[in-house]
Amino acid sequence: MNLKQLTKTIAALCVTGAVVSTAAAAPIAAPKLAIVYDAGGKFDKSFNQSASEGAMRFKKETNISYIEAQASSDTQAEQVMRGLARKKLDLIAAIGFSQTQAVQKVAKEFPNVRFVIIDSVAQGPNINSVMFKEEEGSYLVGMAASIASKSKKVGFVGGMDIPLIRAFACGYAQGAKAGNPKTEVVQNMVGTTSAAWNDPAKGGELARAQFDRGVDVVYAVAGGSGMGTLQTAKEKGKLGIGVDSNQNYLYPGTMLTSMVKRVDIAIYDAFSQIKNGSWKPGLAYKGIKEGGVDWVVDKDNRAVVSADMEKRVNAARTDIISGKIKVVDYRAANSCPI
Repeated sequence: MNLKQLTKTIAALCVTGAVVSTAAAAPIAAPKLAIVYDAGGKFDKSFNQSASEGAMRFKKETNISYIEAQASSDTQAEQVMRGLARKKLDLIAAIGFSQTQAVQKVAKEFPNVRFVIIDSVAQGPNINSVMFKEEEGSYLVGMAASIASKSKKVGFVGGMDIPLIRAFACGYAQGAKAGNPKTEVVQNMVGTTSAAWNDPAKGGELARAQFDRGVDVVYAVAGGSGMGTLQTAKEKGKLGIGVDSNQNYLYPGTMLTSMVKRVDIAIYDAFSQIKNGSWKPGLAYKGIKEGGVDWVVDKDNRAVVSADMEKRVNAARTDIISGKIKVVDYRAANSCPI
């Protein structure tokens, strides 16, 4: 090969390399995504809404849309999920433990579709389960409640009577006793079916009964039903504690704090991982250390959070992260030490 031929060959290789390089850098097609809310609905101002906010943040940053659906029952969840899976989506996010069986069944039928489920563990090579250490965040707001309480009686209104909600209640009681060992914790559940998440009248009624017993701070862990609990606290001049989303803004001045559960981050991360190709199946637990749960102090509750309260609760927060304080998980122990 003479010099002229060699020059042409090198030039050809450079062109080919440029083409290969350009092809490798071409953008990957936008992933097809969906989110299925549970019976609480997208606008529950709590658990589902937090998931929705994470999805909306992803859409705003990437301009990638997603399908939304709601399952009002376990049977419907399976139907909805199967319908979405048939669209050959890349990921379906299931919000809530009630969709566990539906996820396991449909994921097995559609092995090429990936699933993420929040608040439950589902088995399958194409499923990622995200669990939260609700007991840790609840411990912090329980401590805040007992410090703020003048009557030394604090209340808890849960939605559906299931181990998950018992875990919130147990963590809350542990924190309340840590704040003041003499604190009495009064607990009630709205019901035993999924309807318990959407009965604000019952949530308000239970709160009113607790206030009549001397409770002056109440923690609402009841989805839509909790809206009735917090509204009643406002009407009675008592303190309320929100859950899942930051609910301090609902009634500034009478909201002591909120126990935030970062479902929004879990959904945002799952969608992002599908987009960038880093998604993996498995199980993840998110507590305070992992940024999964926390308590909130902001402009809407600053007036009712004393310097001493903030100092003590944040000290407990640090001790939970370090392992000095170990909060018992009702689901693991199948009982509560308080």
